[in-house]
Amino acid sequence: MKTKQGFHAFGKEIRRNWVLFLMLLPAIVYFIIFSYVTMPGAYVAFVNYNPNKGIFGSDFVGFKNFEFLIKNGDLLRITKNTLLYNVVFLVLSHTIQIALAIMLSEITRKRFKKVSQSVILLPHFISYVVVGVFAYNFFNFDNGFINSILVNFGGERFSFYSTPWVWKFIIVFFYIWKTTGYGMIVYMATITGISSEIYEASYIDGASRFQRIKLITLPLMKPTFILLMLFGLGGILRGSFDLFYNLIGTNSILYHSTDVIDTYVYRSLVGSFNFSSSAAVGLYQSVFGLILVLGINWIVRKIEPDSALF
Repeated sequence: MKTKQGFHAFGKEIRRNWVLFLMLLPAIVYFIIFSYVTMPGAYVAFVNYNPNKGIFGSDFVGFKNFEFLIKNGDLLRITKNTLLYNVVFLVLSHTIQIALAIMLSEITRKRFKKVSQSVILLPHFISYVVVGVFAYNFFNFDNGFINSILVNFGGERFSFYSTPWVWKFIIVFFYIWKTTGYGMIVYMATITGISSEIYEASYIDGASRFQRIKLITLPLMKPTFILLMLFGLGGILRGSFDLFYNLIGTNSILYHSTDVIDTYVYRSLVGSFNFSSSAAVGLYQSVFGLILVLGINWIVRKIEPDSALF
């Protein structure tokens, strides 16, 4: 009985807001085709895939495809690197995005505001290949921009490409530089959606600008922040392959501090076309992310039920 009532209410909701559901339809079709229809492909991780036999006709090998990560002894190192980099990416990027969004929303000069938004957003549209070229021209030992300045001021050249610890900061810098603009726009959209009447009431009550930010803006941005953080945690084992590969390339000296799961798998499997091992790593990343999102969402639901995903 309850099921029938639920379907009836859902049908009524569709009839009432059919235009909104029609706008949502392309996204639903996209996810069905590329996320749910392809989900049985995860079975490739447990077989010795043979294109001639197909996925379900290939020989079942269980967890053997996961062994190449464990046997080499690199699983802990690359997992740790991937986790640490992504945690730093999440914390710093969201902090900077929120700060910039609030700062720009407080600016009253429209022209300056638009120019600032454009300048901050521009790196988002730059290819990671171009970012890699930027980095090389900055840090190259022989004629890099930084080393040229050091030499002109009487200093000695610094070998960036043979100093692993420096790249922890360089990678974080370029990630923040490239991704800040897009996230800032999302947070600015959230601020724009806050009713102006709330700010007017606080202004009448004598609240200062910092009090309005602390007591109105930040609390009302919290649901968006939690949602974006949960989405980010879902891909916390995805190593931003384009960023790492284009900055580091095949420089083995830097692998210890810059190697992540995606770059390690690429080097290990390139040329071998081992689809099964690649699928095994992808499944490992997805399951880890799923468990993490479910766990964090459970904690959020206990503390702030309205901000949880489900």
